[in-house]
Amino acid sequence: CRSLARFELRGIPPMVAGAARIRVTFTVDADGLLSVNAKEQVSGVEARIDVKPSYGLSDDEIARMLQDSFSTAQQDMQARALAEAQVDADRMILATQSALAADADLLSPNERAQIDSLIVGLADTRAHGDAAAIEAATQALAKGTEAFAAQRMNRGIKQALAGKNIEAI
Repeated sequence: CRSLARFELRGIPPMVAGAARIRVTFTVDADGLLSVNAKEQVSGVEARIDVKPSYGLSDDEIARMLQDSFSTAQQDMQARALAEAQVDADRMILATQSALAADADLLSPNERAQIDSLIVGLADTRAHGDAAAIEAATQALAKGTEAFAAQRMNRGIKQALAGKNIEAI
């Protein structure tokens, strides 16, 4: 593997792990010059670099490199989908565990056991499954925690409104 250039995308605002969405675009023009553009989707921070062939790549080498990238495109897309599903699963597990730590008293022992089971199932699927299975397990945990989320929202609203009259709101 040959490194053609390096650049940094700076100025990305702090976010929770996995929340940054960076779109990287590689473009090769008619002269064989490579342009790389990276943009953080939420904040709009962008960086760009034009890579000029400093290693003396021939047209045949460039064509071979492009062909190699096209031949592995499907595998690359599958790997990306798996990585995104894993990040979403991690985020869902972390959010659910945080909610349980804060408001577990809202749940009956049976409800808590069901949510714990869904978390364990998602963690196992995340470790051994494909992207579709991970997404399905993530959705199952999301659906399984909807009532808990509603209870947490009700508690939050009740606490926010406690002791206030209608004019103050």
